[in-house]
Amino acid sequence: MSTRRWPQLKRVRTSTELRERCGELGIALPLADPPDVDALATPIEVAGRSCANRFAILPMEGWDGTDDGRPTDLVRRRWSRFGASGAALVWGGEAFAVRPDGRANPRQLCLGPTSADDLAELRGLLAPEQVAGLQLTHSGRWALTPRPGHTIPLLDARRRGEPWRDDELDALADDYATVAALAAAAGFDFVDVKACHGYLQHELLAGSDPLPARARWLKTTIDRVRSAAPDIAVGVRLSVFDVVPHHAGADGVGEPDVELPAAFGFAAAEAPALFEHLGVDLVCVTAGSPYYCPHVQRPAYFPPSDGYLPPEDPLVGVARLVAAATELAEAAPYLIVVASGLSYLQEWMPHVASALVGETGVAFAGLGRLALSYPDAPVDVLAGRALDARRLCRTFSDCTTAPRNGLVSGCWPLDDFYKSRPERVELAAAKRSARVVVDV
Repeated sequence: MSTRRWPQLKRVRTSTELRERCGELGIALPLADPPDVDALATPIEVAGRSCANRFAILPMEGWDGTDDGRPTDLVRRRWSRFGASGAALVWGGEAFAVRPDGRANPRQLCLGPTSADDLAELRGLLAPEQVAGLQLTHSGRWALTPRPGHTIPLLDARRRGEPWRDDELDALADDYATVAALAAAAGFDFVDVKACHGYLQHELLAGSDPLPARARWLKTTIDRVRSAAPDIAVGVRLSVFDVVPHHAGADGVGEPDVELPAAFGFAAAEAPALFEHLGVDLVCVTAGSPYYCPHVQRPAYFPPSDGYLPPEDPLVGVARLVAAATELAEAAPYLIVVASGLSYLQEWMPHVASALVGETGVAFAGLGRLALSYPDAPVDVLAGRALDARRLCRTFSDCTTAPRNGLVSGCWPLDDFYKSRPERVELAAAKRSARVVVDV
């Protein structure tokens, strides 16, 4: 697939050029030039503990556990790198399925007979001073055995299954509570009841019923977690807005499955009321789903092998996510808000991150894909050093393409550890067969 390309961000050399580009696109990004290191180094209390800075590592969905959902050396390596990142907050660390059939892939970590020891080991790989959470999930429609939250025609066309019954959801809430209790015993400071990216708790929030009715199972789950683990805090990673599914058009560019605008999913305006209803004050902002609108959830210049070329400059996606975080923080100032979408900013990440936490109500700058290629970027930023351009995530999307082709998760283009693995030949072949053509 090939088409016109948006200008690559790595070719933007000055803050003036970046501001001009934002002006051309009709977007706004907070920007400090030079970066305000003091803002990023300001302490803040989270889950009853002090965070020394405003960087957060965002949760990953690993494809490199054992068949029965236990950590491997690859998982341990990733967590060790998060522990050495310098980020004061590790939000979720890993998407941990609360039951084996809730996994989105067969190598995802999940609840099992040895989970108490496994979770204690993972927490021990993080720095003691880091405030750490564990992300609890059931993948619902996107699980190995698809079980959607609702019948939703737009999504049923892509993946369908038997919707959950109330008695099953009631039992599932206890599974979340079981893992939360194990996480508390392992030394985690909070758990994230994942409600994003099209997974079960996110999909249950969709629909036209009043918000309390749609949030019934999310609230039930959180209440059960608090009852089973009263000493652990609870956060929610939420897709605060949704976009209808997209597909690759004739020219390879993403286009919506139906004409926009269309009512679909969860609405951003509902988020403040949702968190008040849940009694939750920790929120990590994201949007949409990687399964049907990845350009919204994960702005990237290069698509994964089974994806589509971005229908907009990825900077627009970054600005949309940043705006969602800042608007939520302004509407609900009691919330600790973690922003996402910043990896695409590359050399400009510190400039935007420091202005975001210094000039708005957003508490943390979250780093996702960048933490795979350059986990210790926060160390360099907080020390006032320029970022190492050779390690910056350029959003090649191989961390998605590899798992989609049965390989383990990691940064294959930039991390020497993965570059030297023999499976890289398989990855290159998979990319060639997908015939994704881009201007590098």
